[in-house]
Amino acid sequence: MRIYTRTGDEGETSVIGGRVSKDDLQVETYGTIDELNCYVGQAASLMEGEVFADLRGDLIEIMHELFDCGSDLAFVKLSESKYKVRAEMVERLEQWIDKYLEETPELERFILPGGTLLSSTLHVCRTVCRRAERRVVTLGRHKEINPEVRRYLNRLSDYFFVAARTANVRGGVPDIEYVRSKKVFGNKK
Repeated sequence: MRIYTRTGDEGETSVIGGRVSKDDLQVETYGTIDELNCYVGQAASLMEGEVFADLRGDLIEIMHELFDCGSDLAFVKLSESKYKVRAEMVERLEQWIDKYLEETPELERFILPGGTLLSSTLHVCRTVCRRAERRVVTLGRHKEINPEVRRYLNRLSDYFFVAARTANVRGGVPDIEYVRSKKVFGNKK
């Protein structure tokens, strides 16, 4: 099988149900989700040993779900029956967030991305996820989208924040507090 098709040489690409310019907002949006998926794969590859088995399993599932997000955004015209991203996926992310939050110390200040390499990589995932979410919001102003994709990405960035903090805890490295601010957070429970 050849990997190149030459069909995009003139600046267009295929979406489900037609062709669009490679710089179309729709392509930019699901391309950003694809970029995020690459960083998630990188983070998963940094998770060695049993101490990260649960997080690694989450990330593998998330990679599949990010493909689902991209698929839901790759249609020229959508019908609800074809949606892959569902509300229960968002609810499961919330359960994971709550579980990992129990492992982390209470926040008093904003934190900077860093600590362990794994934590830093998960913070990259968080920020790329936020960019993907912004692209989805913009796309939703121009065409019908599955609203669960937007909700999923919003919750996913929260997951990455908590996962990054959990990675530091499990790695025995404290979060790096942003010390130029007052204490802004109260009790986490």
